[in-house]
Amino acid sequence: MGTRTREPQTLGEGTLDRMARILAARNVDPAAVAALVDEPELFSPLDALSAGMPPRYQGAVADHPQVLAWAREVAEAAVAPSRGARRQVTTGPSLLMAGVVGAGKTHQAYGAVRRLVQGGVGVRWRATTAADLYAGLRPRPGGDSERELAAVSRCPLLIIDDLGAAKASEWVEEVTYRLINRRYNHMLPTLITTNLAIKDLRAYLGDRVTSRLAQMTTRVEFEPVDRRRQRTAA
Repeated sequence: MGTRTREPQTLGEGTLDRMARILAARNVDPAAVAALVDEPELFSPLDALSAGMPPRYQGAVADHPQVLAWAREVAEAAVAPSRGARRQVTTGPSLLMAGVVGAGKTHQAYGAVRRLVQGGVGVRWRATTAADLYAGLRPRPGGDSERELAAVSRCPLLIIDDLGAAKASEWVEEVTYRLINRRYNHMLPTLITTNLAIKDLRAYLGDRVTSRLAQMTTRVEFEPVDRRRQRTAA
């Protein structure tokens, strides 16, 4: 039996008339619908990304050599789900940026995500401070902390800002380990900033977390330069 091929179907006048009547019955202007269909894309991927960022970092630019190297590695690891589709971040390396307050770590983190999008890479991402992360994961009536932890753990690209700023506890250490370990196992790129010196992280996070971080991240020590004061003085 030969393979039957189906010819492309066109909409006849009768079909178009029926569609027009249905739209009219629902008080929908067919001309408006056609305009929406034909409307060109108003927002670029970079516009959409910036809209989801805090206003302070919407124009962030990454210029640190090791941050730029990280972005290149993540871009190279991106894959297209199908032929002709945009490449998407799926797996890749992680980066730990350490330095004093005001050294520009958060600026570099958001700038790195913008650089990926500017390079044509699709990114499903999420950003949170460590303090907000823990607040959202604490058990509470009506909440599902396990589901939230799973969602954060699976996010293709995650920014964790100010790791070490929250008060240390056994619960914080356990939650941090579970999150970092899942991302380590699935090789999901993670951008982490901390005001603690790298040598002090072990005392705060414990051996299990710091061991995972040592294996999954490139660690960068930022110089103690307050960029905010520089901009004020300029």
